Amino acid sequence: MRLFLSYIIGLIFGLGIVISGMANPAKVLNFFDVAGTWDPSLAFVMGGALIVTFIGYRIVFRRQEPLLGQTFFLPAPKAIDARLIGGSAVFGIGWGIAGFCPGGALPAIGTGDSRVLMFVGALVAGIFAARFLSRILETRGQPVTA
Repeated sequence: MRLFLSYIIGLIFGLGIVISGMANPAKVLNFFDVAGTWDPSLAFVMGGALIVTFIGYRIVFRRQEPLLGQTFFLPAPKAIDARLIGGSAVFGIGWGIAGFCPGGALPAIGTGDSRVLMFVGALVAGIFAARFLSRILETRGQPVTA
């Protein structure tokens, strides 16, 4: 049941990304082109997502525990550190260059577009590179916060 619900939720998310046009990198890049062909529709998609998330959290957290789990897993408040700032910068730069964020790229894999496949390949390589770098820093005794 849990796997089925995860599939349905992912399907709804992917359909939302495709219907809103956020799987199209040109549309996303136009959002970043404030001085040229600016397209504010991404701001409306983000705003709609924030409203749905806000309402969803209010409904879900009225429960004592999740429907399909024993406890809620929420990130503990953490300080803003170099790792967070660096990761955010890399995410933003990659999004601005490619026109894809991971949430928009994964549903677009089905298009077979080579740009999407290259982006997802680079995304996976980046994940492995970050894990590798974290392990190297940990073995050298340098603290790496998760």
